[in-house]
Formats: sequence, structure tokens, C-alpha cells
Amino acid sequence: MPYQTSHRAGVYREQAAGFRAFVPAPFPPADLNIDDNMIVELSRADRALARLDGAASVLPDVDLFVTMYVFQEAALSSQIEGTQATLVDALEAEAEPSHAVEERDDVQEIINYVEAMRFGINRLADLPVSKRLIEEIHATLMEDARGGDAVRTPGEIRTSQNWWGGTSPANARYVPPPVDEMRRALSEWERAVNRDDWTLPPLLRIGVLHAQFETIHPFLDGNGRVGRLLITFLLIAEEILSKPLLYLSIFFKQHRDEYNSRLQAVRDEGDWEGWLRFFVEGVHTVAESASASVRGILEVRERDRATLGNLGGRSGNALLLHEALFSNPVVNSKRAQELLDVTQPTADGLLATMEELGILTEWTGRQRGKSWLYADYVNVFSAAESESQS
Repeated sequence: MPYQTSHRAGVYREQAAGFRAFVPAPFPPADLNIDDNMIVELSRADRALARLDGAASVLPDVDLFVTMYVFQEAALSSQIEGTQATLVDALEAEAEPSHAVEERDDVQEIINYVEAMRFGINRLADLPVSKRLIEEIHATLMEDARGGDAVRTPGEIRTSQNWWGGTSPANARYVPPPVDEMRRALSEWERAVNRDDWTLPPLLRIGVLHAQFETIHPFLDGNGRVGRLLITFLLIAEEILSKPLLYLSIFFKQHRDEYNSRLQAVRDEGDWEGWLRFFVEGVHTVAESASASVRGILEVRERDRATLGNLGGRSGNALLLHEALFSNPVVNSKRAQELLDVTQPTADGLLATMEELGILTEWTGRQRGKSWLYADYVNVFSAAESESQS
């Protein structure tokens, strides 16, 4: 028997176990009201994205900077889920994998997010955004994460009911579709991702697809992180950005209550337009901020290259080490030796010089096993992380 809908997004249905679950309406919605104000906001966001893509194109090696953007996104996205580890914790763990880091499970979740982002971007070369892609991404994301395989089921679409907020479906803030309805809705979502007859502008398509993915909640855990990763994958697949330089986790984290309430309003009231205005505002805000970060990176880079160029015979090694710091700004003596193919005394002397010049900061406080941070570079990114805490 066909289900009935009370509004455009779907309807809540009583389940045999005594709770109500959401059953999505056919997707995508056909009656969105894209008014003049929305068009104006969309135009602003599109221009901001174009400026970001242009700004990134002048970076000497954009892939080095992409690495840091991915780490920033990974830290912020994981913090939304309750992770306490920071951007620097994750960078240290990658630079010094043998070093014991506090909140190791939290750090692993950030590293998994980075790997899932890298894997997904590479996978887009031969696989469209699809159910298979999100399963592969989820498997990477949840590997060795907290919760145990019985709860996490990495890479597997759920076969049981889940919920969000509360201790059970009976008192949850939101109960996603039952398994059969979830599978039906996920198939509709997958077809919608790859259809070529959309009349919505690309950014609005991505906003609608993200909201519907979060509504479907196809995994027992990790849905929020997969959904945020999908935004970046879709921006690349739609050729809106040539590099993965826009991440909305900072905006969603700063406006967490509104993010959740806007998504819930889609389900409760069919308010797709309110969600899309919020989403487009986030794209515009974050794109402008990312462009400013690119400018800040260039300023730091050129300033410090000029300083290191005055070191005489040591300038060559200093500049090589400096360039390597843009992919990971945490360095110790061993890494410097390997990067430069020099002896320990030479590496230690260069690190000490760069610390004296104010380019590196010894931040561990350890007497042995010291580690240095390219603090001014990290601050371009961690400033955004700090803002998201306020």
C-alpha cells in the first residue's frame, strides 16, 4: 500500500515497537521555491567559491596546502561527534606515529577521516558518488574506531533501526527510516545524485542531497562524518572546485544547534528552503574564510623564505625543510635528517637556528624526543578551530 505524506519531506509512522520513525517522501523534492533572495545568496556563494578556486591556483604547490585543509576538516568534523583531540594532536600523530598521544582513540578518528577523504577523492576518478562509494568511505572512516565492530559495522548499510539523540527510539530526537524504507530512500538518493535532468543549480543540489543523506542515516554510526565528506566529493564531482578546499564542518560546528534544527525542520515541516538558505550561507562564509587563509599562507611563506634565504650555505637545506613543513608542520630531528639526508648534528643545528629565528617553536617541553611546530602556519588553520569553540 503506498505510504501517505503529510508534507513534502515525508511523514512519521508508528512502528510495531511503539515508537515513530520517519518515512521520506519521494526524492528529490519537485516543488522547491527558489525566490529572488535565494538567487542573490546563491550568486554570492558562487562568486566566493570562484575566488577561492582562483586564490588556490596561485599557491606554489596547492596539494601541500590541501593536506592541511583536510587535517583541519578532519579535526573539526570529528569534534562535532565528541572527539577531544585537536588539529595539532593529529599532525603530531602522523609525524611521529610511535609517540604516545593522549586521547589516542580520538586521534585515530581524525586520522581515519583524513584517510577517508584522500581515498574518496582518488576514488572519484573511476567511481561516481554512489552507494558503493559511501560504503567504501565508511569502511575507511570506521576502521579501528571506538565502539566495536558489533556497533560500527564498518562499510555496511545498517540492518537494524538506529536513532539520534536520546537513549532509545522512544525518546530520541530523531528516528530515521526503518530498514526497508531506508533502503528504498537510499536507492532514490543514489539515482538522484547521478541524474542529469536536475533543474536546481549545483550548490542547491548538493544542499538537498546532504540533507536527504542525513535524513536517511544509512549507517549505525558515522553518518554525520560521511555526510560532511560527501559535500566535498560532490563539489569536486560537480566541478565547482578543482581541489578539495572547502569544508563546512567549521560552519556546522559554530552553528551546531541551527544546523540540527534546520535539518529537523525539513522533516517536521518540509522546510527545504530554510535549510538551503542556511547551507548557502555556510558555503559563502567558509569560502571567504578559506580565501583569507590562502592569502595568510602566502604571506607566511614568503616572509619566512626571505629570512631563510639569508642563512648562507645552510639556506638550501633550510628552504627544503621549510617547504616540507607545509605538508606537515610538525618536525623532529629524525624527520629532518631523513628529509635532508644529513647527520643528526646538522639537523639539530638547523632546527635550533630556525627556532632562534622564530620560525619553529619547540612545543612539547620534553628534554628528549623534542618536536618543533611551524606555529605561524598552523595558526592560519587552528584559528578557525578556536573560533569554532566559541
